[in-house]
Amino acid sequence: MRVLLDTHALFWWLIDAPQLTPMARQTIVEADMVLISAASMWEVATKVRLGKWPEMAALLPDCENWVSQSGFESLPISFAHARLAGEMDIPHRDPFDRMLIAQSKIEAMPLISNEALFDDFEITRIWS
Repeated sequence: MRVLLDTHALFWWLIDAPQLTPMARQTIVEADMVLISAASMWEVATKVRLGKWPEMAALLPDCENWVSQSGFESLPISFAHARLAGEMDIPHRDPFDRMLIAQSKIEAMPLISNEALFDDFEITRIWS
């Protein structure tokens, strides 16, 4: 099974945080492929720059290496992903979340996320 991690799930994995649920952790360990969206790196860099995620500042410069060492792979943003993220007629405005939803839909893979609001978007979310 291929899975996509949302940004917080990635962060919690990297620091081995208890916020990552046992189900999410087990799914990551057992997955054939774990993907990290380019949108997650964009989100981390943006939030570090704005001072909204100081905990990630130390990991950001070497984030690609951390992701690679975890055995994860990058998921680029395609034109199809971008178009769907922009076209979705949903009230949710967060561009990073919209992209993760679009990628999860187009790539037909579950999204590992604590964001319950993703349940409204016809994707499979793994968390509890």
